[in-house]
Amino acid sequence: MKKRIAVLLTTFNRKQKTLNCLKSLYSQKLPENTSIEVHLTDDGSSDRTGAAVEFYYPEVNVYYGSGNLFWAGGMRNSWRKALAGDYDYYLLLNDDTALKDNALEQLLKYNLSAEAKSEAKAICVGATCNEEGKLTYGGKKLKSKFFLKSQPVHSQNEFVECDLGNANIMLVPKEVVNAIGILSDTFTHGIADYDYTLKAKRAGFKVLTAPGFLGVCIHDHGNNWKSANVPLKERIQYLMSPKGLAYHEYLAFIKDHFPLSYPGTFCKLWLKTFFPLIWSTFKK
Repeated sequence: MKKRIAVLLTTFNRKQKTLNCLKSLYSQKLPENTSIEVHLTDDGSSDRTGAAVEFYYPEVNVYYGSGNLFWAGGMRNSWRKALAGDYDYYLLLNDDTALKDNALEQLLKYNLSAEAKSEAKAICVGATCNEEGKLTYGGKKLKSKFFLKSQPVHSQNEFVECDLGNANIMLVPKEVVNAIGILSDTFTHGIADYDYTLKAKRAGFKVLTAPGFLGVCIHDHGNNWKSANVPLKERIQYLMSPKGLAYHEYLAFIKDHFPLSYPGTFCKLWLKTFFPLIWSTFKK
């Protein structure tokens, strides 16, 4: 039976990166009887990313946002549009990721084997590296079930169980979607992928990191706090911003998954905002 995959993307003013991502996607060596269909949300790009995609890849389903969707909102928009297609799999893909030629083939291996054995399917996360071959994104294993402390897990040869997954490359079977839905409305920009993998595990599904590096994606996130050189007003704005520390959303995430660490997390967020020099020293 043919397997249909909906590829989900969102983009904002990253025309060339988005086109490069799509080029790598359409260069995939797909397993036999497998097809892909792309659903992309352009969240109000001024560089006309969406128009460029429509021109070079007319087969892509392009949707347009108001500019206020951010990453999680844009991905939810693409995912909701795709749900009408009742696909077998949903591939969450960052628009700044260039896939290796065998990425989809590798991602599908576990679930095709599980299906043949009548076993439960799993979310499969694809690890990415930078141009020097160093791990940038992928799956992480929690060090404790009570705190958000984790370490990357990755193997060149086998699928490895993890707890948290970055959605730079993340393959979700429809069985998971039927059970827990799509990315939560709680989150505007980040955190939504970690929340999703933890909810999937809570529902009894495995989350796995696929072997090897399946794409190239530069890690472009620096410190997640502002230095003491930044005025306090701007530091507080960063604390509350969806693209900053996302204060309310992050605390909601901690309360749901790591309630015992809620008081400590609350204090840490304010410490790095009011006293970034102390926080920086503490982190070292």
